[in-house]
Amino acid sequence: MNTTAIESSMHTTTAQVPEVDRVRATEKATRHILTQMESDPAAIGFRLEVKRTGCSGWMYVVDLVHEAREDDMVFSVGGGLDIYVDEKSFSFVHGTEIDFVSEGLTRQLVFNNPNVTAECGCGESFSVG
Repeated sequence: MNTTAIESSMHTTTAQVPEVDRVRATEKATRHILTQMESDPAAIGFRLEVKRTGCSGWMYVVDLVHEAREDDMVFSVGGGLDIYVDEKSFSFVHGTEIDFVSEGLTRQLVFNNPNVTAECGCGESFSVG
């Protein structure tokens, strides 16, 4: 199924989302995710969602997408990468920029989320106001 068909079946299409609220990825994050996708030819994109957990309330959950869900919003971020976000998670991550940071031996995706009001000390969970 292509992105146009997915968007037409959603309650809210990404075209209806103001630019400032769209989920984005830096060039470094895009390259990193696309490299991960190369090892899984069935992957059609990258999923960003949130789950209730942790000491601050919510945590990011990421995965490769093999099939779109009915309530997915699809953000084409360039380089051939599509980011899938379900409607419930979107209320927590709208306006988020995904980056890829490499410091010493640590390499990780970082979520620059303007909605976060607090993070736990371990950095695994967050809360929104």
